[in-house]
Amino acid sequence: MSSIENILGRERVITALGIAALAGLSWYYLWTGAGVGMSALEMTAVTLFPHRLADGGGSMDPPLPTVILMWWVMMIAMMTPSAAPLILLYRRVLRYHSAVDAKPAIPSMFLLAGYLTAWLAFSICAALLQQTLEPTGLISEMMLWSKSAPLSAIVLAAAGFYQFSPLKRACLKQCRSPVNFLTAHWRLGVAGSFLLGVRHGIYCVGCCWLLMALLFVGGIMNLVWIAALSLIVFVEKILPEGERVGRVLGVVLIAWAGATLLV
Repeated sequence: MSSIENILGRERVITALGIAALAGLSWYYLWTGAGVGMSALEMTAVTLFPHRLADGGGSMDPPLPTVILMWWVMMIAMMTPSAAPLILLYRRVLRYHSAVDAKPAIPSMFLLAGYLTAWLAFSICAALLQQTLEPTGLISEMMLWSKSAPLSAIVLAAAGFYQFSPLKRACLKQCRSPVNFLTAHWRLGVAGSFLLGVRHGIYCVGCCWLLMALLFVGGIMNLVWIAALSLIVFVEKILPEGERVGRVLGVVLIAWAGATLLV
């Protein structure tokens, strides 16, 4: 291997380690409670029907900025690993691009920043929805999981049917093919990198937003549900059979919604 190839190999490793570190720190923040006053482990339960669980009573009532940060860090933990192929590919393309100098780290960071900005917008919406639902009694103000069978069934069914929708397929296609995405939307410069990241993030939100809404069913801070959804997203976006797995998941979610109304 030549010295240039050695350098490129080290850069890929450094970038991958940076992505892993960001995701790891985000998971640690969630594990310690994300500022809501309880550890995530205390808010975790393994069940298919969370609405049947006791919620312990009481209310944490964290301020809106804390709730937004909790959601955003959760999205960083869950979504950053599946964005790694695009970031690594973008950095490699920048290295070889004649119009850019041989230091692609900064544009790559702005690409990631743009991607996470799209998820920040989603997190703001999710936090506002959470604070709207809590006073209604539809979700537990202490454990943050659904207390309503109809609410659980609606979200599960909506997420299931969305798996087969044209919008889901169109967004997933962009997420699964970083080469085609970069070819179609290539931009240069720091601002271009940021906007490219925002665009990819919008596709990713379009692909996964209803899967993330399942946290309102299983528990917004339920580590089992967070980990399961992270794995599903990774499989759908990265693995060769991801699209087929997504369709099977859609059927499972619809059946799960029906079962929720019967228990």
